[in-house]
Amino acid sequence: MLGKNIPLAERLRPTSLDTIIGQTHLVGNGGVIRKMIEAGTVASMIFWGPPGVGKTTMANIIASSIKVPFFILSAISAGVKEVREVIDKAKGNHRTILFIDEIHRFSKSQQDALLGAVEKGIITLIGATTENPSFEINQALLSRCQVYKLKALSKEELIGLVEHALMHDVLLKGKEITMTEYSAILNISGGDARKLLNLLELVVESVGAQKIEITDALVMDIAQRKVAIYDKKGEMHYDIISAFIKSMRGSDPNAAIYWLARMIEGGEDVAFIARRLVIFASEDIGNANPTAIVMATNCFQAVNIIGYPEARIILAQCVTYLASSAKSNSSYEAINQAMSLVRKYGDLPVPIHLRNAPTKLMKEEGYGKGYLYAHDYEMNFVKQEYMPDELKENKLYEPGHNQRENELRQRLKKCWGDKYGY
Repeated sequence: MLGKNIPLAERLRPTSLDTIIGQTHLVGNGGVIRKMIEAGTVASMIFWGPPGVGKTTMANIIASSIKVPFFILSAISAGVKEVREVIDKAKGNHRTILFIDEIHRFSKSQQDALLGAVEKGIITLIGATTENPSFEINQALLSRCQVYKLKALSKEELIGLVEHALMHDVLLKGKEITMTEYSAILNISGGDARKLLNLLELVVESVGAQKIEITDALVMDIAQRKVAIYDKKGEMHYDIISAFIKSMRGSDPNAAIYWLARMIEGGEDVAFIARRLVIFASEDIGNANPTAIVMATNCFQAVNIIGYPEARIILAQCVTYLASSAKSNSSYEAINQAMSLVRKYGDLPVPIHLRNAPTKLMKEEGYGKGYLYAHDYEMNFVKQEYMPDELKENKLYEPGHNQRENELRQRLKKCWGDKYGY
């Protein structure tokens, strides 16, 4: 029987794909991970997703299902030496899997130490990260791995996990436990299944009775007394960052600076905060205030040089500026629509008058013929078609209703007339 010293989340850790909560796009019927296991071959991959959604569990199940040597390293405590030791052990068995948790914490040199072994197939790498791999993983290593995004667990999945624990856990099922309210336990755990289960166990142990009614008030009281609601180990706290972004989007600098303070006090990585400011400046402000992206980019560079505690001053300046700025998501919507067209129509040919003609043969084929050089005309503009024939008159950019984009709209209307409906 499992002892009380083993945390609830570990006691309930899934041991097969069928017992994993969520991630059906990967492990359900037809899912890519299920197909890999069924085929008995696994490629190097990166699992990207929020904390507590099953990244480590999935790696364990892959290794146990195909019965290969399996090594686990944490990027927090391991270095190049530990990586090379695993590679040396794997040289006699090229089916060895190396799982690296929080791989985004590996430095460039540590990631480089993996390259040769992954490329030669000495090890199959499975990395887990809560950060966007495009920013945090070396491109050379990333190009040798498939990236699979794990989704945050839904409210229904998390509630189902609690109910499963109460019914099936060897220690909890012997008690008479009733969940009357779920809001607090779900909010505090922030969608992290591991935190959710361990908080549930903490509440049960704190009450210490055979018959327990779990309410929001009870959970909040115990959590405030016994656990840090903001994870100070550096994992992303999605509730806080969500409130932070939405406060800036809602033009409330007071709320935004409060949530910033929560993250700083919680020990959040300064680069994590600053990177999201850069994204926000383009996604939510865009052409309503083009200076926002300049401010956010400079903030990102500055705080990475300065570090805490002074970085809080730079972050505060940028956050209050972005929150107070005019807002527009028009360019963000434009690229989303454009990418939808690309996926729908595929690789449409470039109109021949827009093609370069660097060779005599291309000129003879008509490349570039009929192209009108805009700077030769009044207002540096001349009407001609720039879209593929199949997409003529598709309007993708709709300027927002703010001072700067209204100016852009007037210019576009003056140029194009009624073509795009500006």
